[in-house]
Amino acid sequence: MKTRHFLLLAGLVLAMAFTFSCSSDDGGGGGGGGSVTYEGQKYKTVVIGEQVWFAENLNYAVAGSKCYGEGGILISYEESCDEEDCEIIEITETLSNAEVQANCDKYGRLYDWATAMALPSICNDNSCSNQVQPKHRGICPSGWHIPSDAEWTTLTDYVGSSTAGTELKAKSGWNSCGPSGSGSSYSCEDTYEFSALPGGVGLYSGICRSVGDDGRWWSATEGASYEAYYRGMYYSFSNVPRGNFDKPVLYSVRCVQD
Repeated sequence: MKTRHFLLLAGLVLAMAFTFSCSSDDGGGGGGGGSVTYEGQKYKTVVIGEQVWFAENLNYAVAGSKCYGEGGILISYEESCDEEDCEIIEITETLSNAEVQANCDKYGRLYDWATAMALPSICNDNSCSNQVQPKHRGICPSGWHIPSDAEWTTLTDYVGSSTAGTELKAKSGWNSCGPSGSGSSYSCEDTYEFSALPGGVGLYSGICRSVGDDGRWWSATEGASYEAYYRGMYYSFSNVPRGNFDKPVLYSVRCVQD
């Protein structure tokens, strides 16, 4: 049984060649009614400004990816209070196969950077900038690619950088966040139908953290040789922080149209 998180550690310190089959019924029109069928799964798409994005986290099962909680333990935190004080209790648990699969169905899979980019695993520890294309397809379907750091900025600037988290987060699927009038302390409005969901984070050791509270998505842009840029959304944040972190960590993936 999964435990609801009461505390988010927002500052958590946290090839291959593939053959794809893809059919699309998205003509790049406006609104959120498009879709793409990729490897047997249908994904909603949405037009935001001049960009077309997946409106769901990628759930493509490729070597190097995991469902949240697969093959490891989970760590969560619960606040325990008495009349005098409160303390944070660390809770460890494992999930059943059914719970692991349910996480994939709901939140998509988690990928290290090299896997997301469809590059050799050595690229997690070394710069592979000479192999990164301007619109780098990675594990996205044909006609789509892993968004660059600049493309993430285009998205958040368009929807309003100070409130992008509020505007892009799904109205449900967050542990402590909901639309206006829902009684939640934090607001998830999904104004643009981007429907961002918090798939959590997978660490090198196999430990997973923060599903339901924390969503992080890779960009195609390297930082240091062993780091790449990502964007994060957290249940209590109204913005979308930009970070640069170790490539072997497992984050979610969204695709953007070429």
